[in-house]
Amino acid sequence: MKSSTGHWVVGDDFFDREGELKVLESRVRDGNHLVMTGQRRMGKTSVLRELGRRLEQKGWVFLFADVEADQSEEDVITSLAKACHRVTPITSRFMRGMGRRLRSLAGNVRQVSAHQFAVRFRAGLDSGNWRRHGESLIAHCAAHDQPVLIVIDEVPIFLVRLLDQEDGTRRVDEFLSWLRSVFQKGDDRLPTLILSGSIGLAPLVERLGISDRVNYLDPIRLGPWSLEVSVRCFEALMKNYDLSADDGVARAVYEHLGTGVPQYVQSFFARLRDYVRMHDRDRIALDDVAEVYRTELLGPSGQNDLAHYEARLRDGLGDAHRYTLAMEILAEAAIQGTFTAEARRQLEQRHSRLVEDAPRQVTDTLAVLVHDDYLEPHPDGHRFRMKLLRDWWKARFRHHYRPLLEDRAIGFRENDAS
Repeated sequence: MKSSTGHWVVGDDFFDREGELKVLESRVRDGNHLVMTGQRRMGKTSVLRELGRRLEQKGWVFLFADVEADQSEEDVITSLAKACHRVTPITSRFMRGMGRRLRSLAGNVRQVSAHQFAVRFRAGLDSGNWRRHGESLIAHCAAHDQPVLIVIDEVPIFLVRLLDQEDGTRRVDEFLSWLRSVFQKGDDRLPTLILSGSIGLAPLVERLGISDRVNYLDPIRLGPWSLEVSVRCFEALMKNYDLSADDGVARAVYEHLGTGVPQYVQSFFARLRDYVRMHDRDRIALDDVAEVYRTELLGPSGQNDLAHYEARLRDGLGDAHRYTLAMEILAEAAIQGTFTAEARRQLEQRHSRLVEDAPRQVTDTLAVLVHDDYLEPHPDGHRFRMKLLRDWWKARFRHHYRPLLEDRAIGFRENDAS
């Protein structure tokens, strides 16, 4: 098992998730359309690609389309067509139904690269025909002699980008409605669809009032590894790289992270491996864990991940005021340990001077923070799910953030003085 950070893995480098894969394969074989949710860095893409690899070994066709960079509905259909490129029977039959410019591609699909094919295909799409050609593509997948699984990754990010364009709300509604209509035709031969993304689809459609557009998708939530699995992964990595460790190192890694997010277990190992090598050692000491956590994961290089969390949060909220609320809630939870009910009342009171519906906006913002695994409910309010994420936020704001209840105390003193 190789150390892998920052990209998806399959095969021998894929670790555990056997329970989740069994559930997913069973749901797919039964023809259920799914939406996979889970905290970023949880390994959703790796799980889905491993699922596809295993299904291909059992006679399925697996099509994976990443639409994170797509700008329009036509781009998404192009991404789907590009995913089909390697399945010559599907692509050739589909291209014969296209316009004259593209029909010539049907006979020489194998002679052009996937990128060249996508460029030429995209040139034939516009706002008036993407629905028809997209539906035709799905129909040809359905007519294929092997069952087909289609995974569309990063759909919520694409939808947020669409929202920012002219007439965005209508276009998001129409795209999701079209997708639902295509995959709800009652044909047993239809491909099985899985949508996935690093921000939540449910909060987005709820905010737009179109939750029914995705009610045909059964949710599957991918959670973190347990302590036991995290320790086994860490020990497998050490064995592969001929490293040893003091007793308790693997457990200390998990405890510093606060939860078993696969990417961060891998990242922590990689940083510890580099640290001991720089000190000309092949054994990880227990004290090394705290040092590497402080200087590496919470240091400058680790801030890249925090920036990514912030960017995804901005995308998920889709509103500048809610984003400001989220940053204040997270700073309060990081500095104080808990975003309490009293702090919430103080935040609502402060923002009531800026917007009329501050309590509802705080409620909606908290719902997104919980759904996307930044915070979790606690008897005293809300707390961070992941210790690493809390420590990131705390390191950033501890020197220039005034807790909400201190605001209230200052307000009381000012009122008394007047």
